[in-house]
Amino acid sequence: MTGFGRGSAEVNSYSATAELKTLNSKSSDIFCRLPRALSAREIELRNVLSTQLERGKIELNINIQRTGELQASLTVNRPLVNAYVQDLRETAREVGAHAERSDIELLKIALTLPNATNSDAQPETEAADEWEAVQAAVQQAIAECKAFREREGAIVEAEFQRAIEIIQDRLRKVEEQDVLRIPAVRERLRKNITDLLDSDSFDPNRFEQELVYYVEKYDISEEKVRLQTHLDYFREVLTTEGSGKKLAFIGQEIGREINTIGSKANDATIQRFVVEMKDELEKIKEQTANVL
Repeated sequence: MTGFGRGSAEVNSYSATAELKTLNSKSSDIFCRLPRALSAREIELRNVLSTQLERGKIELNINIQRTGELQASLTVNRPLVNAYVQDLRETAREVGAHAERSDIELLKIALTLPNATNSDAQPETEAADEWEAVQAAVQQAIAECKAFREREGAIVEAEFQRAIEIIQDRLRKVEEQDVLRIPAVRERLRKNITDLLDSDSFDPNRFEQELVYYVEKYDISEEKVRLQTHLDYFREVLTTEGSGKKLAFIGQEIGREINTIGSKANDATIQRFVVEMKDELEKIKEQTANVL
């Protein structure tokens, strides 16, 4: 989900630039830094970002500049300002101010008083041009951000494929070692059974229980089959879009089978392969947070 994009557009007298940055996050977390003139458009921009970028920590910065001939958007209420200046001058005399202020100083004070200036509303045509420029800039930034994400995604996919292939290779080695492990397990079982049969306190029921216990404890056939199924399914899901959460779930299932093999194998060589598989699985889990 990591990405960056920048877009710019110009419509008539307005130029807009948009910068977009996305980071990993389990949900959609959007922050917009907008000019005051676009405050009413924030919800609309958020909807666009959440729809096209799905999820992640998303930060949008927009800057607007006027490129055409500027028109005054602020007018001075001259009659009122003139009255303020006259009143300030007379007040200064009445209170006995020792040094009279200049007209410029009085004018500066008067312009800060209530209703001294009037702000003209932005014409509808200019507002439409401004919004059109913003929309075009944002769409360009989103397109660049998506392209950035796709490049990052290709790297992550290659890392996934490499890690899965290593786990696959270790599973093959586990299967090879399992063939060699079975005679040793059989010998241990034979010795235990012999000791049990020679015992004066031999109990047929306990014998059956012990036999079932050892068979279930050491047999990893089902775990190997399930692990292979999960690896195949991971590769299949990896080729589909919007599979980040599903890959995370499959990774959990892969980890469960690897742990079970490690706990049941009772073999040092297989334990080493299990550790190597766990190491690669941790790398997969770290990267699933960066997949949509």
